[in-house]
Amino acid sequence: MSTTIDAPASHEVTVSDRAAKRIAEIISAEDGDKMLRVSVSGGGCSGFQYGFTLDDTKTDDDLVIVKNGATVLIDSMSLMYMEGSEIDFVDDLIGAAFQINNPLAQAACGCGTSFSI
Repeated sequence: MSTTIDAPASHEVTVSDRAAKRIAEIISAEDGDKMLRVSVSGGGCSGFQYGFTLDDTKTDDDLVIVKNGATVLIDSMSLMYMEGSEIDFVDDLIGAAFQINNPLAQAACGCGTSFSI
């Protein structure tokens, strides 16, 4: 059974207003029925890496975060590595990208998509 977060606690994953706005823009440009799936997998230059895909299916073990018209899915295995994180969207001189501010990460690579615990 999936879990929906309305009011985040300190150990739960949150989505910034900027990220929610960008997710909603991406979804509306697609077909409107998609959700952003954030995952963690082995690999990358620091040991683990984040993945971002559009998905139209929730699974029973998904954490579902709904904010300002945006829906984010995180599976239970990935959630173990992301507790207390904030999903943000950064648009600066280097480029625009989703960024995970993860308090569990001991080190991260320069690109921000790879980390170690």
